[in-house]
Amino acid sequence: MEPTGSEPRRVTANGVDFAYLEAGPADGPLALCLHGFPDHAPTFGPLLEDLAAAGHHAVAPWMRGYAPTGPAPDGAYQSAALALDAVALADALAGDGEAVLVGHDWGAVAAYHAAAHAPERFSRLVTMAVPHPGAVFARMLSTPAQLKRSWYMFFFQQPGAELLLPADDFALVELLWRDWSPGHEPDPGFMRGLKDTLGAPGGAEAALAYYRAMLGTTPPAAELEPVQAKLTEPTPVPTLNLHGADDGCLGAELVVRDELEPLFPAGLTLEIVEATGHFLHLERPEVVNPLVVGFLDGA
Repeated sequence: MEPTGSEPRRVTANGVDFAYLEAGPADGPLALCLHGFPDHAPTFGPLLEDLAAAGHHAVAPWMRGYAPTGPAPDGAYQSAALALDAVALADALAGDGEAVLVGHDWGAVAAYHAAAHAPERFSRLVTMAVPHPGAVFARMLSTPAQLKRSWYMFFFQQPGAELLLPADDFALVELLWRDWSPGHEPDPGFMRGLKDTLGAPGGAEAALAYYRAMLGTTPPAAELEPVQAKLTEPTPVPTLNLHGADDGCLGAELVVRDELEPLFPAGLTLEIVEATGHFLHLERPEVVNPLVVGFLDGA
């Protein structure tokens, strides 16, 4: 699933040693693609190739704490840190040039947050599988079916959960993929690489640290408070939000147009992709990729 002939490259941004995959011309407009959990950079392999064919410098980093990217040097895994990573990566890889963001799952949260913090840095945004934080958090808490789906978030708060995540060759990760994308069979080589990423020293702890920061089990860093406050602010750049109709992680009933549109003053294009689950970009790339590329190119 990695771009043909591609090997991870490295760049330091926001104090983190990032590894990343890339495709396309180095002088093309940057399309920065951010993955979620439980996932890693090769998830964007097919999309990187399509973005590259459209002339973009398409880049997919392993997020902070996901090997071969280094751990958070400050120990911070809250969304403000992810947002600052995205801005710093765009600066390091694009200089003063144009940049757009594509985010899935946690990468979508990072993308919303980065655009709210630095709207001048990104001209367009594509988010997948997560509606805007300004609307989705309240709806999650008021939707019993979603609270049931979100059991893993609460489980991850428990001491020792990082020891159970890799048990039985990451059986829990395989369970989540089956539940979240019903009927989808991920490539065995892709899953082996994902398990190796999560199984690297500190990998499981870092992956769960995102959720522990989200629910406050890990106290937020005081110096990030001004940035963290922007998480639920409106997204000030044109945005495409894609959601799988059969998403078993965040149900499609959380996507309520009337609640979302006020949070996108620069415009929201909303697409529910039929017959797909949470990992919609891998399940139906023939549908998702043209939507992403077309939107980023202004179609």
